[in-house]
Amino acid sequence: MWKKAVMGMAVAAAALTMSACGGASQGSGSSSGTAVPQGKSIVVYYSASGHTKQAAETIAKETGSDLYAITPKVPYTEADLDYNNSSSRVSMEHKGSSIRPEYTGDAANWDDYRVVYLGYPIWWGEAPAIVYTFTEHHSFEGKTVIPFATSYSSPLGDSGENLARAAKTGTWLPGECFTGGGKTDDVLGWIHSLKK
Repeated sequence: MWKKAVMGMAVAAAALTMSACGGASQGSGSSSGTAVPQGKSIVVYYSASGHTKQAAETIAKETGSDLYAITPKVPYTEADLDYNNSSSRVSMEHKGSSIRPEYTGDAANWDDYRVVYLGYPIWWGEAPAIVYTFTEHHSFEGKTVIPFATSYSSPLGDSGENLARAAKTGTWLPGECFTGGGKTDDVLGWIHSLKK
């Protein structure tokens, strides 16, 4: 009986590890069945092309959360976002792991929130540098953080875990990555899978 239980858990873990981005998270596991605490919530996101913004707005509407966009102090141009150009701004930020782009404004009444949905696009398997700027400038003490991401085909990978290490505080749950721009039905399905 014990061996069957252990084998079952190993098979389940392997299935999660091999799941595609749109269904279950890779690297940090699936958040389905994870209890999300009650309390005031906010969706914090950075979006370059609008896909993460769409997912964030869906989450905010469905959960009754406040919404905050991380807005770069120096906006990214189309040339800046050209990841095929090794000299572009995003390429340089990726190579320089300590680069922290500035953002404008801030989330009001940060201490009032108990749940934070943190969204971003996946760039080179990671969250953009500006998301690290936000994360490192805030205390997540007493907060539950749920990462979510959008991408064309890349998985969530270790991006949520890496942000959690950068934050140093808070309870970080496994996240979710939505391929194909974060279709509304996919986002809603994930939200409904989170146990309140």
